[in-house]
Amino acid sequence: MASSTARPTIHGDGPEEEPVARRLLHSAAVLSYDPAVEVDWDTPLDRDFHGASPEWSTLYGTAYWQELTEDQRRELTRQEAASVASTGIWFEMILQQMVLRDIYGKDPTGAGFQWALTEIAEECRHSIMFARGAQKLGAPAYRPRRAVLELGRLFKTLAFGEAAYAAILVAEEVLDVMQRDWMRDERVVPFVRTINNIHVVEESRHMKFARDETRRRLRGAGRLRRQVNALVVAGASYFIVTSMVNKAVYAQAGLDSGRALAEARANEHHKAMLRSSCSGLMDFLASAGLLTRPALAFYQRAHLI
Repeated sequence: MASSTARPTIHGDGPEEEPVARRLLHSAAVLSYDPAVEVDWDTPLDRDFHGASPEWSTLYGTAYWQELTEDQRRELTRQEAASVASTGIWFEMILQQMVLRDIYGKDPTGAGFQWALTEIAEECRHSIMFARGAQKLGAPAYRPRRAVLELGRLFKTLAFGEAAYAAILVAEEVLDVMQRDWMRDERVVPFVRTINNIHVVEESRHMKFARDETRRRLRGAGRLRRQVNALVVAGASYFIVTSMVNKAVYAQAGLDSGRALAEARANEHHKAMLRSSCSGLMDFLASAGLLTRPALAFYQRAHLI
């Protein structure tokens, strides 16, 4: 949280923001997708494909994985992909509400205001796309546990400025690395690859703006403000990342839930995948002064560093 009495905003009205916002508006005008048209929703699910790259499965590399049949492995990755998509909907809804709250009353003629609405529109399409994708994968409605849902409600209400954008950036960056692998993997069912490609292309604009806003909001920030915000970002990131794969996926895939959960928690391969996906992100947080000793504890518990 800021030490200043003035309340920082997510989307400011300053002149520094306008050139970035104008470039992003141009990018959105040139390269955007309509998932309702681009994704093949009509072809029945081909169960000979995975839902995600097997290497990203929480059980990949474990003794249990070696015992699974190919059909079981494919079903597990489909359920895990659906869970990640459902978590994506959750934190995209958090982002949408924070941005809408912030631009209320702002000058609608500014590029920053118009980019904010463009970003919200893209996030709305992504959420619908993820929901339809999870449904087509044959998955139930995976949700974070109740305590995490309520913490998310608190975060979206109170977080602002660099704390808001940096926390969402963590979730977007982790998801981006996963999806770049999945969209290129011919073992993944084609409609999921299309979903991943759309999200990677459009989310790159959101991550660009989030990084710029985080740097700009922290310019001139004092030590206390950085320390507090670093802890807020790390805490939010921990709950977002650890909610990506719901523990219910194992039973839904027909596995021994207790054994699967125990082996997933101890899976060093999956922890290494998460760490490797976050190396650039951790460098950014360190350069912004948001990788403090207390914050490191959260990132280490989430296996992001």
